Amino acid sequence: MSTSDNFDPAELAKFSDLAHRWWDTESEFRPLHQINPLRLGWIDGQVPLKGLRVLDVGCGGGILADSMARKGSEVLGIDLATKALKVAQLHALEAQTEGVQYREISAEALAAERPGSFDVVTCMEMLEHVPDPSSIVKACAALVKPGGHVFFSTINRNAKAFLFAIVGAEYVLNMLPRGTHEYAKLVKPSELAGYCRTSGLSLLQTRGMEYNPLTRHYWLSADTSVNYLLATQKS
Repeated sequence: MSTSDNFDPAELAKFSDLAHRWWDTESEFRPLHQINPLRLGWIDGQVPLKGLRVLDVGCGGGILADSMARKGSEVLGIDLATKALKVAQLHALEAQTEGVQYREISAEALAAERPGSFDVVTCMEMLEHVPDPSSIVKACAALVKPGGHVFFSTINRNAKAFLFAIVGAEYVLNMLPRGTHEYAKLVKPSELAGYCRTSGLSLLQTRGMEYNPLTRHYWLSADTSVNYLLATQKS
């Protein structure tokens, strides 16, 4: 697969259509706003972000990128969804967020252009939306400096994940638009760990993310059966 075609046009269209709602905390992106403090705290706890150069791959409307910049990082957010990037740029302008920039480019193309340029690379809730997740992992590994850290989050592929993340979240609780996730594109932790090892990334920590629909509360745990996060370091 070339650096220019590791994307699904239907996925880009899906998120572009919703772009104007990225920063509406009661919209389809409410779950991302709710889990963002957990993601940010986990990343910053592994590697204090202040003063670091950070890349957010698949940044969408900039929810994580913006919050990392507010931690004192120099952040570049990249995505291929034009409308989402414009929303991210507009929000940064309105919120007067310093230290964050956005660019429309693939991870693979940026890796060819700027290898070893970042202290930290994040790729959150993106791998399950691309045709070849291993290509993204390889690009992330190329983009981070030796000794730098790469963080991933995605959804497991098993019966429980199908029940909770697709049937429950999209069809029962209506937390996400129907069709947001395709079961066949979900990534098992063992698969992601394999992609990381092949790309020269050592696994540091795995965490699960759980949700209680009654209390609407998210928390991190050791249970990686549905949503999970992976911390890695480049050799």
